Amino acid sequence: MLFTTKLASVAILACGLIIGPSMTTTVKAHEIGTTRVSVVALDRSQFEIEVVTDATALLEKMETIAGEPVSASTDVSTLQRRLETLGPIFQRRVTVSFGGSAVQPTLRWSVAPPTATGGSPIATVRLTGDVPPAGGTLTWKYSWTFTSYSLTDRRGGHAATTEWLEGDTSSSSLPVEAATAPESRLKLAARYVVLGFTHILPKGLDHVLFVLGIFLLSRRVRPILLQVTAFTVAHSITLALSIYGLVSLPSTIVEPAIALSIAYIAIENIVVKDLRPWRYALVFAFGLLHGLGFAGVLKDVGLPPSQFLTALFGFNVGVELGQLTVIGAAFLLVGFWFRDRIWYRARVVLPASVVIACAGLYWTLERLNFIA
Repeated sequence: MLFTTKLASVAILACGLIIGPSMTTTVKAHEIGTTRVSVVALDRSQFEIEVVTDATALLEKMETIAGEPVSASTDVSTLQRRLETLGPIFQRRVTVSFGGSAVQPTLRWSVAPPTATGGSPIATVRLTGDVPPAGGTLTWKYSWTFTSYSLTDRRGGHAATTEWLEGDTSSSSLPVEAATAPESRLKLAARYVVLGFTHILPKGLDHVLFVLGIFLLSRRVRPILLQVTAFTVAHSITLALSIYGLVSLPSTIVEPAIALSIAYIAIENIVVKDLRPWRYALVFAFGLLHGLGFAGVLKDVGLPPSQFLTALFGFNVGVELGQLTVIGAAFLLVGFWFRDRIWYRARVVLPASVVIACAGLYWTLERLNFIA
C-alpha cells in the first residue's frame, strides 16, 4: 500500500515538471464547438440565417479584434448591448454570398441565460436580407470559430440537411430555388462516420489518451480489444440515451469527470503491474461517462430527424474506427516490437502513464476552473 501511494504521488508531482511548462496555452480536448448555424428561410427574394453560439466567448473575440478591454460581465442584457454595439466587427468575419457576390445582412441579436449550471449565456444572431436577382446559390463562411460546426438547411417544408464545416472554410453552394434533395442513407452514414472518426483523430486528444491508457497495461491484443469493446458498448448506450433525452448531465460535471477518468486509468497503470478483472468493469463505467461527452457533440447540432438512427450509428462507427486506429498505431510503433522486453514497463508503460496522468489532472483542474 505504501509503495502504491508513493508511486501515485510521484505521478502527480511530476505533472508540474512535464505538463506545466509546456502548456503555455490552454489545450482543448474537444474540438467540435458549440456554434450552430441554420438557414431558416431562403427564397428568390429574402434569406434568414440563424447563428447560435457562446455569447461570452464571441464577445471576447470581438472586443479583442476591436482593440477594446475584454468585458467580464455575464449579465444577459449587458452582453446583448455589447454585441449589438460591436455588430460591424461581427460582420467582418461573416460572409453571405449569392452567385459569388457578398451581401451585407441585417443583424438581430438576442442573448439567453445559460441552459446548465456553470454554463455560458447563449447568443442568437439572425442575419436577414434581400437575395440579389442573379443570386442562384447561397455560400456561407463563418470565421469566428476554428472548430467544427454544423450548417443546417431548415427551410420550411423540406427535410433538414446538415453540412459539417471546419471553422473559416466556405460551405458548399446551397440552391436558392429549392432545398437540396434529401441525402441518401449511405451518404449520410458515411458523413457521420467521418465526423465520429475526426472527433477521435485528430480532435479528441482526451479520448486518445484514455485509449492509450487502456493499451499500456496489457501486452496482449485480446485483453486490450475486450476493454475497447466494453468502452464502445458503454459510450454507445449513454450516447443514445442522452440524445433521446433520457439521460442528462451538465457539461460542467461530465467534462471534469472525463478528465479525471483519464488520470485514474493512467495512475492505475503505474501502481498495478498486471491486468485485474475489475479493469473491464471500470472501463465500462468510464465508457458510460464518455458517452455523455460524445452526446454533447451531437445534441442539437443537426442530427437529421428523418434518419436519426443512421446518423447516430455512423458516428459510433467512426468513433470505434478512431479508437482502433489509435490502438493499431500504438502496436505498430511500440507494442509489436518491445512488449516482451524486460524493460518495457520501466521505459514505456511508466513514463507514458505519468504523462497521461499529468494531462488528465491538468484538464480536471482546468475544467473545474482552477486553471484559467
